[in-house]
Amino acid sequence: MSTTPISLDLNNIQGDILSGLPKKTQYYIFFKIQDAAKFRSDLAHFIPLIKTVAQVLKDRDDIDDHKRRGQPGLIPLVGVNISISHFGFVKLGIDDSTLAPNGTEDVFVKGQKQDAITNLGDPKRADGNPDWEDAFLNEIDGLIIISGESHATIEKKKHEIEHIFGVHTHHASIQEVKSIRGDVRPGDQSGHEHFGFLDGISNPTVNGFDTNVNPGPKSVDPGKVLVGQTGDPTPTREDWAKDGSFLVFRYLFQLVPEFDKFLEEHPLKKDGNGKDLTPEKGSELLGARMVGRWKSGAPIDVSPFQDDPELADDPKRTNDFKFEGERTSQLKCPFAAHVRKTNPRDDLEPDFSIDDRRILRRGVQFGPEVTRAEHNSGKTIHDRGLLFTCYQSHIENGFQFLQQSWANTANFPPFTGIGNATGLDPLIGQGDRAMSGLDPLSPQNVLPIDTFIIPRGGEYFFSPSLKALKENIATGVQFTVQA
Repeated sequence: MSTTPISLDLNNIQGDILSGLPKKTQYYIFFKIQDAAKFRSDLAHFIPLIKTVAQVLKDRDDIDDHKRRGQPGLIPLVGVNISISHFGFVKLGIDDSTLAPNGTEDVFVKGQKQDAITNLGDPKRADGNPDWEDAFLNEIDGLIIISGESHATIEKKKHEIEHIFGVHTHHASIQEVKSIRGDVRPGDQSGHEHFGFLDGISNPTVNGFDTNVNPGPKSVDPGKVLVGQTGDPTPTREDWAKDGSFLVFRYLFQLVPEFDKFLEEHPLKKDGNGKDLTPEKGSELLGARMVGRWKSGAPIDVSPFQDDPELADDPKRTNDFKFEGERTSQLKCPFAAHVRKTNPRDDLEPDFSIDDRRILRRGVQFGPEVTRAEHNSGKTIHDRGLLFTCYQSHIENGFQFLQQSWANTANFPPFTGIGNATGLDPLIGQGDRAMSGLDPLSPQNVLPIDTFIIPRGGEYFFSPSLKALKENIATGVQFTVQA
């Protein structure tokens, strides 16, 4: 980790990367480039709509001021960002070779459809393709994200963007492949994903950007997220790539009624202290041990057998825990719990640092709330889930590693004597999910776990800086390689 001062140009970095675009609702617009020359020309008119990190911070200050003054309603605001895939760079004649450290074998170059088959473990169709929606089985050149406080706001901005690129005309520079609208869940479920668990709690803080650093996992250098910055694991980048970030998108469908039914059918009888549990409390504890947190967000490593909403509301406590010292016991947190699989914290130290594995998670939920009919039947009728988005400076070090080497690996964490009994990640693990440690009093017992999250699409993109969009991508002119 660098000890030298870090200075970031927040007017050059797209806003969703470091700060997250403020939102109650979002559009994800996936597109193909039909006319590269016209797209570059249209891009010059689109770029002024892009919201930077500096502008997002101003929006958040305005939101906080609005709340402090007790003003009703929400501030009208909208944020737009854009990302390009390798296939899009090829169409634009942009050499993105230094973005891909492994050349033609790089996952960014191959695209996520191929990676889903060879590394991510997604279920396959009979034809060998991943079992995705058809829209994601073809090459996608780019992604536009529109965030806002209301459907009316993002719908208006979507029409403006479609006009810029000539969509729905004979001279369109892009074709919309698929548009998906996501919405933050209503009321007290705001910030919670569809299974009901508070989400996005343990994003890393970034040196040189985050000023309010609470106890917990150490901060990471900006180069773990931003290309060309301090800590970037790839030493050689082109000038135009600096301040950009790789965006990983996953279209994840959640089987919520089935998840709830599973918890109801397998309640824990006793907690780790031997105290009898009601069926409701037993199901609640089972879900918390699968995830590694209670629905409030309180970590079970700190409050293992009873939810603690006050702890969850305290940013100085909710991430202030380590798994170190728990390598022979699953009493508090199972080894395969989702939060431990995807962020093992001190589990691997001092032999292995997880700094290169940290990602900044964004995204939003999609689909309606569970209906009474779904709840009563225990079966999903309406599509719902997560538009999962994360940023990193190296896909293979970040998202791909977390999915392939941690979530999909039964003997991770690699503790002596545990072996394959640890199990896959019970939520996102691809394969036969079975997990030990769910019963704190009989941790050796292994419980088969049904499928509750189904990947139905995805792609790898690169979110360039404002300078790159203006001076390189919109013009087709590239700079020299920076060592």
